[in-house]
Amino acid sequence: MRFASMLLGILLLVAGIYVLAGHPTYKTTETAAKFGTFSIQTTHDKPVPSWIGIAGVVVGGVLLIGGLASGRKR
Repeated sequence: MRFASMLLGILLLVAGIYVLAGHPTYKTTETAAKFGTFSIQTTHDKPVPSWIGIAGVVVGGVLLIGGLASGRKR
């Protein structure tokens, strides 16, 4: 369990930092007009919100610190 939480924490930290520093995007497709069976669709690139990167860094840090702290002997 300790290893799994530390690994997940590291992955979330890396992904959160990537979102905050790299500005990744994702594509969405919307129907602009529809005439019977004919439709016009548009594709837009939207940026990933920065709050997702912040949440990844915070949750990843908590999991990593929790995994490190659970391995300590008292």
